[in-house]
Amino acid sequence: MKAFTYQRARSPAEAAAAALQTPGAKFIAGGTNLLDLMKLEIETPAHLIDVNSLALDKIETMADGGLRIGALVRNTDLAADPRVRRDYGVLARALLAGASTQLRNQASTSGNLLQRTRCPYFYDTNLPCNKRVPGSGCSAIGGFSRQLAVVGVSDACIATHPSDMAVAMRVLDAQVETVRPDGSVRTIPIADFHRLPDNTPHIEHALQPGELITGVSLPKPIGGRHIYRKVRDRSSYAFALISVAAIIQPDGSGKVALGGVAHKPWRMEAAEQKMPNGAKAVADQLLAGAKPTHDNAFKIPLVERTLAAVLAEAKKG
Repeated sequence: MKAFTYQRARSPAEAAAAALQTPGAKFIAGGTNLLDLMKLEIETPAHLIDVNSLALDKIETMADGGLRIGALVRNTDLAADPRVRRDYGVLARALLAGASTQLRNQASTSGNLLQRTRCPYFYDTNLPCNKRVPGSGCSAIGGFSRQLAVVGVSDACIATHPSDMAVAMRVLDAQVETVRPDGSVRTIPIADFHRLPDNTPHIEHALQPGELITGVSLPKPIGGRHIYRKVRDRSSYAFALISVAAIIQPDGSGKVALGGVAHKPWRMEAAEQKMPNGAKAVADQLLAGAKPTHDNAFKIPLVERTLAAVLAEAKKG
């Protein structure tokens, strides 16, 4: 791990300004991803800005009936909150499907959204990776790609986004709230927050330099059956081969997002119009234009079968 300087921010605006003014600065909260990357020298921040003392750890009911989740709310607390369990069950289930209890106790809401890929070639500094060193090439293309993306890929990257929470946030139409270095604030729809790789896979989200996530807001609950189903190689502490986050209404309509298949949580609202036609119709629309490799082509039928299981579970009530 390379040497770095450190400061504790006193306000979100101060943290954002410091990040912009200090070359190579990074925010740190739980550090469950960043510290691992620093040990491997994949991330080498010259300066760490500790945001843990900021008042961003509350879960609050909003005037419109929605829920605001502070950026520093730990995953364990979010999954256990009675309002989340009652009204946003898909989110609680997704959080509990991720990592281990110890990691959930440390991991923050904002950090979860900003997780970097677990592509093995990204973690191997001896091999080229466009996310790690832009323009160096993608070792995963033509390499071992069983865990990697099948849709939304590019010639520069086939990595997947690892977060379970983000998939649930996508199906819930969450909004990401931020503060900029000049103190101004903005709201980014979760659909626009994570980016596809294109030719710049190292640019993973819509945040501007120095911009700090302050919270995530969820709209008023819509009811329905909330389901999160994760298919993985072992029953715990494993990233998704594929996952399905769904909210299914009594009339059979609903919302669906996928994890483990793309560079970002994958949802196509047009596919949801196919719900009355069954899982195959929805899956075909969701994965239209997919470009699987020899290693991960199994994900295509796996999405359809998992989605069919989710729809069957929803019908049971």
